[in-house]
Amino acid sequence: MKMFLPVLLCLCFWRLDGVFGDGVWSVSVFEGDSVSLNSDTEIKDDDVIQWKFGNTLIAEINKRADRITVYDDVLDGRFRDRLKLDNQTGSLTITHTTTEHAGYYKLLTNRERKSFHLTVSVVKGISVEKGDVVSLHNDLTEMKEDDVIQWSFGKTLIAEINKRFDSIAVYDDVLDGRFRDRLKLDNQTGSLTITNTKTTDSGVYELDINYMKMIFTLTVYDSVHCCGPTETVIRLVLSALVGVATVIILVYDIRSRRAERDQAHIHTSGSIEI
Repeated sequence: MKMFLPVLLCLCFWRLDGVFGDGVWSVSVFEGDSVSLNSDTEIKDDDVIQWKFGNTLIAEINKRADRITVYDDVLDGRFRDRLKLDNQTGSLTITHTTTEHAGYYKLLTNRERKSFHLTVSVVKGISVEKGDVVSLHNDLTEMKEDDVIQWSFGKTLIAEINKRFDSIAVYDDVLDGRFRDRLKLDNQTGSLTITNTKTTDSGVYELDINYMKMIFTLTVYDSVHCCGPTETVIRLVLSALVGVATVIILVYDIRSRRAERDQAHIHTSGSIEI
């Protein structure tokens, strides 16, 4: 039954792409799916096309030499056997995406410079009995020195860690004190723990860390009032449907906030160097 929520969410959710700001294209994909970064052009006979992940060259096409090269062994082989180049358009496809592939991609041609912001989302469904302790794990073994982690319940920020300033904060007085004295953050991994869970804790929790996004659909059930397996299934289905609607709203809201944040950063630091 625990597998039911993430499966239903994945069936009902769609990928959202669009202009992120100042020519940076935002692309969102679920972990395990394939994603194409489109050049929206047609290669000419004298074109040279390069794709970079950050500042690392990962693929290029040289039409003058009639050569296509994929450097999938760079960066400790994280792209090994996952990169495909379209010889007609120069578009780059990444198969079987993982959170390691999230980040900035740069396209450089003779006539065009284009940047992509790729977010890889992971969805997990968790079901616990009222009163239990539940931990929402982000699968990190250790945070990096410049990581910023934010946890939200719905649209409300409830906890965050900023390793750059060595700060950790729990906002357990928000939402009329719903989480007061019940939230704990792991300063090493950023995972969130909720103690003495209540049915009102049920909902969608979102973790935002760099270019990775994890969405947890938490269902807290009261065994005293649960009459049988049929009612349990109905409750889970209703929770999943509510979760789907909430996740969709969250994605739009998160992308809007990211767009404002990154646009401000781009204006401050100048144009992106490729």
